[in-house]
Amino acid sequence: MKKRLTLHDKAKLAIKEAVKEVYKQAQKDRQPLAVWKDGKVVRILPGKRKSK
Repeated sequence: MKKRLTLHDKAKLAIKEAVKEVYKQAQKDRQPLAVWKDGKVVRILPGKRKSK
């Protein structure tokens, strides 16, 4: 029997898909993304991740 997704689970999946699409588009357009890091907004280029 399949488990039914809650509204919360469906929302999380939708947000993850939306983020993937935004990332792909930013990568295609070579545009930076604004993200929240250490309490500040920073701009990053898709594909340019720093390893920890």
